[in-house]
Amino acid sequence: MLPELLDQIPPGHNFGAVSADGAYDTRKCHGAIAAHKAHAIIPTRKNVKSWNPTFAGAIARNETVNASRYLGRAIWKLWSG
Repeated sequence: MLPELLDQIPPGHNFGAVSADGAYDTRKCHGAIAAHKAHAIIPTRKNVKSWNPTFAGAIARNETVNASRYLGRAIWKLWSG
């Protein structure tokens, strides 16, 4: 649903970030956010694994994975806003 919602935003209307819950931690959602040149603020799922960095949005998500592992989920949530 998220990619379809993002496609409804008029061209030229820029936004910096997209916030969503962990249910949106999918390749399709991260790819759609990256296509709009926005930052994804989506907590990772409990059984998270890093993605191949060649996929759109994977590098930013992998940074989130590493930050939540290093800092813990609670601190990551405070840090990410």
